[in-house]
Amino acid sequence: MSFLQETILPFIRTVQISDIVDILIVAVAAYYLIKHFRNTRAAQLLKGIATIFVITFLAEWLNLNVISFILESTMQVGLIALIVIFQPELRRGLEHMGRSKFGRWFTSDKEDQPDIVAEICKATKNLSATNTGALIVFEKDTVLDDLLTSGTSIGADVTAELLENIFVPNTPLHDGAVLIRENRIHQASCVLPLSSNKDLSNELGTRHRAALGISEQSDCISLVVSEETGKISVMQDGNMIRNLSETSLYKLLTKLLAPKEDVGSNVKKNLDFIWNITKDKKKKQSDDDIDTEI
Repeated sequence: MSFLQETILPFIRTVQISDIVDILIVAVAAYYLIKHFRNTRAAQLLKGIATIFVITFLAEWLNLNVISFILESTMQVGLIALIVIFQPELRRGLEHMGRSKFGRWFTSDKEDQPDIVAEICKATKNLSATNTGALIVFEKDTVLDDLLTSGTSIGADVTAELLENIFVPNTPLHDGAVLIRENRIHQASCVLPLSSNKDLSNELGTRHRAALGISEQSDCISLVVSEETGKISVMQDGNMIRNLSETSLYKLLTKLLAPKEDVGSNVKKNLDFIWNITKDKKKKQSDDDIDTEI
């Protein structure tokens, strides 16, 4: 009891609201960092770094001066090394922050998007029926130019007939991905980065691995028609949904490609809204003053 009164209670009295908020922010940040890096290559690297810290502590405790000196010298440049090693993960994390509700405050509104899902589903159904392989990538907030290799510019409206012609076997553009940007076919025959996931089934071919790879590194949506089985799959955030029917594909794409609405969609819109309200109030007050004088 005396320990509680002499140590714990005085400590509790010194705790302020700002301290609690500070701890909660750090806890939430740590939670999302662990959640973001879990099931990635970074998780294994973090385990290795933790092992180095433990070895360094043991070396100092056991007075192993040479090992301790080497490890401490290595850790002095560790920050720069971490930035280089974790560059892909850091980039995805910053892009995720930019796509959050806070990040959308600084982005402009997007116009209502035309319905391209019906054309996509029609083309996918016909390609699946003939076991014609296809890979379609829907660009969202993250621009994919840095992740794509080669590609032929198209710049055409999305139609089922055009998509089916692009993926006809042995044609110049069939081998690669079609990139859909702002509801138009932007490029064809694009080469995508392959997935780094080592646990993928051996039955998944290059198209599936490329579709997963691009979805792991951005917020895009990837659609694959298997050349071997004709089965339809959709990838997002490194996850895959397989064996989709035409109806389920239409519902899924409609949901995933729907424009996100946010009350604070951009700063300019909010400032203009406030400014207009202020002008209306001033005008109303001015009119009331004139009525009073009359």
